[in-house]
Amino acid sequence: MAGFDRTVCGRPLAEGASLMGLSLEESKQQQLLDYLALMHKWNKAFNLTAVRDPLEMVSRHLLDSLVVLPYLQGERCLDMGTGPGLPGIPLAIMRPDMQFTLLDSNSKKIRFLRQVVMELGLDHCHPVHSRLEAYRPEVPFHLLTARAVTTLSTLLEVSRHLRNRDSLLLAMKGRNPQKEIDELSASYECNVVPLSVPYTDGERCLVSIREPDKSEHPLA
Repeated sequence: MAGFDRTVCGRPLAEGASLMGLSLEESKQQQLLDYLALMHKWNKAFNLTAVRDPLEMVSRHLLDSLVVLPYLQGERCLDMGTGPGLPGIPLAIMRPDMQFTLLDSNSKKIRFLRQVVMELGLDHCHPVHSRLEAYRPEVPFHLLTARAVTTLSTLLEVSRHLRNRDSLLLAMKGRNPQKEIDELSASYECNVVPLSVPYTDGERCLVSIREPDKSEHPLA
C-alpha cells in the first residue's frame, strides 16, 4: 500500500507498547497494523482523522488508545463517539474476551468500522450508527469510554441512560480537567491518572468516574 510501510510502523508500535509495559503478541501487532493500514487507506476518501502520517498514527492513535488497557473492567464496553474506532478497536484487538459497542453518529465512520470488523474478524465488536442520546441498549454497560468527546458534565448527562451504579466511565483527556471535575456533583467518585504515551508531546490523563452511591436512597 503506497505510503504505508508495515515494517516502519511496526517498530515504534512494538517499542512503544514495551515502554508502556504491555505485552504485544505478534498476532495482535499484525491486527493493529492491519487496522492502521485500513485507516490510512480509507482516510484518503473518508477523512476519518486529521492525522495523515502513518508513523504519527502509531503514536497518536494506536499507542494513545492502548495506554488505557490496564484500566478496563467488566464484560461490555461502550466506546462513545468512537470516530474511526478510537480507542475501541485497539482495545478490542487486545481484549477479545470483552464485548465492544462502537457508537458514532457519522455514517461514513461507521461504514469504515464495519469493514474493519469484517476484515479483522472482530466478531466481539459491534459498530452502531446513532447519536448517544438516542441509543437505547437492552442493558446498561459495565464500562464506557470516551476520547476527548465533550466536557465531563455533558458526557455524564447524555450517557445517564447507558449506565447503572456499578458502571465505570473512562474519559481520556489532555491536561488535568480540574475545572470540569469541580463542576460535577461532589457525590461522584472521580480519579485522575496521568498517562504517558511514547513518542507524543503534551499532557495526557485518564479520568475515571463512578456513579454516586445511592444505597441509602433505594428509590432514587
